[in-house]
Amino acid sequence: MNKLKEKQQKRTIRHYRLRKKVIGVDKMPRLCVSRTLNNIYAQLIDDTGGRTLLTISTLTPDIRKSIKSGGNVAAAKVIGKRLAEEAVKKGIQKVVFDRGSFPYHGRIKALADAAREAGLKF
Repeated sequence: MNKLKEKQQKRTIRHYRLRKKVIGVDKMPRLCVSRTLNNIYAQLIDDTGGRTLLTISTLTPDIRKSIKSGGNVAAAKVIGKRLAEEAVKKGIQKVVFDRGSFPYHGRIKALADAAREAGLKF
């Protein structure tokens, strides 16, 4: 099997395994994190209502001005802090963390730690 196809298939399996266990509700939405080589994205999702409550990324214009690069740990910290501040303004204090199929280190961990420091609980 092609190495790239095998890698994508394993990532999909990891993602489905995680999504079976992690469900966001209105009072405790799912904090879904996704990353690419150049950017990082975070969303608060209510799975029961099927709607996105809040979304933020390194492509957001005001954040894009304040960071040098969107694909590093410093940018992930900014995203985590900003997401937590916006969530607290909306009255959301507890979330369920969904790392997708990404390992919990590097940018994913930096975003989670920054969100915790800014007031989110998970």
